[in-house]
Amino acid sequence: QVQLVESGGGLVQAGGSLRVSCAASGRTFSRYAMGWFRQAPGKEREFVAVISRSGSRIYYTDSVKGRFTISRDNAENTVYLQMNSLKPEDTAVYYCAAKLQVTTVVPTTPLEYDYWGQGTQVTVSS
Repeated sequence: QVQLVESGGGLVQAGGSLRVSCAASGRTFSRYAMGWFRQAPGKEREFVAVISRSGSRIYYTDSVKGRFTISRDNAENTVYLQMNSLKPEDTAVYYCAAKLQVTTVVPTTPLEYDYWGQGTQVTVSS
């Protein structure tokens, strides 16, 4: 069982930066691929970024490439999402998710993930 707790969301002006964090419980954090998803009102939950259990594989959705950076600290059981050059369209609830990674494939769809956090609101004003 893995429990995930996001933090760091808030209100920021367009062009600003924000870092959201996700702290995981348990002693097997390094076995999990960690993903960030977001969901805006009236829209489906969408993939933002994923990092493999070792950190060697990282993928982003096209709309955040060059602006967002995902990273992890396995010693601290934490995954981060650094968001720069924020745009109003980045406004959403951001969720972290964990998937036990048994192959080199990293998951990019919500259904592939085993555990979810409660989400943290990120609002970007224009």
